[in-house]
Amino acid sequence: MTTITRLLTNQDNLAESRMDTVESSVLAEGQARLRIHRLALTANNITYAAFGHTPHLRYWHYFPVADEGWGQMPAWGFAEVEETTVEGLEPGERFYGFWPLASHLVVEPVRVTERGFYDGAAHRLDLVSAYNQYQRISTDAAYRPENENYQMLLRPLFITSFMLADFLEDNGFFGAKRVLISSASSKTAYGTVFCLQERKDLEVVGLTSSGNVGFVEDLGCYDRVVDYNDLTSLDANVPTLYVDFSGNDGVRATIHNHIAENLVHNCYAGSAHNHEHISETEWNLPGPAPKRYFAPDQIRKRNADWGPAEVTRRFNKAQLAFIERVGQQESPWMEIRDHQGLESAQALIRSLVEGNVNPADGHVVVLAE
Repeated sequence: MTTITRLLTNQDNLAESRMDTVESSVLAEGQARLRIHRLALTANNITYAAFGHTPHLRYWHYFPVADEGWGQMPAWGFAEVEETTVEGLEPGERFYGFWPLASHLVVEPVRVTERGFYDGAAHRLDLVSAYNQYQRISTDAAYRPENENYQMLLRPLFITSFMLADFLEDNGFFGAKRVLISSASSKTAYGTVFCLQERKDLEVVGLTSSGNVGFVEDLGCYDRVVDYNDLTSLDANVPTLYVDFSGNDGVRATIHNHIAENLVHNCYAGSAHNHEHISETEWNLPGPAPKRYFAPDQIRKRNADWGPAEVTRRFNKAQLAFIERVGQQESPWMEIRDHQGLESAQALIRSLVEGNVNPADGHVVVLAE
């Protein structure tokens, strides 16, 4: 028997969590138990939890628990095989993937290949398959041992950034001459801008709160940084594309009302501030209705256009360049902060929910070395 320690989150109050233990029985044929070593926690994880029951996302369903109203918040990170009955998996092998905030996870590996495996547990079969895939580090072309913290902090966000930048370019930026990006201090936002850095025919404007203006300016990747309080100082006559990472109702309304007919597209790409799920039918604003962006849609398109191998090659190249820039010693865009044990994750999650985190920090929960 192996005791599994878990951190459970109140689904109705994401700032509240509690420790829990369960016993893992002897593995059945076709199962493997992995010990989780380290996990990344960002505002993205809070979004997973906030939209955990949304029909096409259902993040609470990946790692279900018996306690009604409680769940295991998912996070990206690394784990090693502790015990296995599955041919093709060996104890000690290390995998990158989607894990619960827990000491261990028992999986039912299927489609085992050199690349890795999928968890074929019955409750995961009708969930988004990308989150069921576990990548062997030994065959991951973009894996670098020294970059583990950066990989788990940035890769889940950067796939959104990379494909969003591609989506915007693929659509000719909808005819815009200027791109406004809210939550400009977020890693997904400046990752998107990093992917657009070669474009010189667009003005890319970062929108942020007063307290983050200095940080965003210091990044140096935006052409201009504007405080949310100064949105109406923007020239309303410039054809403008709004990329909404904040989900802030007030910011959205101000942009639509101020720029109006010169707003060519509103790309709703995330929700850093607003944790309520909003139906597009609830938006009643001048200018184009906000359109949701979902990275898997663009991935499917590019898999068809370029082939999966070429999509992976391009993404890996861009990801490694982004990690190199983010971790640049002379002027890093992010500082890694380690938190030891699941207990330490409780205060961190509370800070993420409340928005009380330094945008320059990347938080890692270390469970085992």
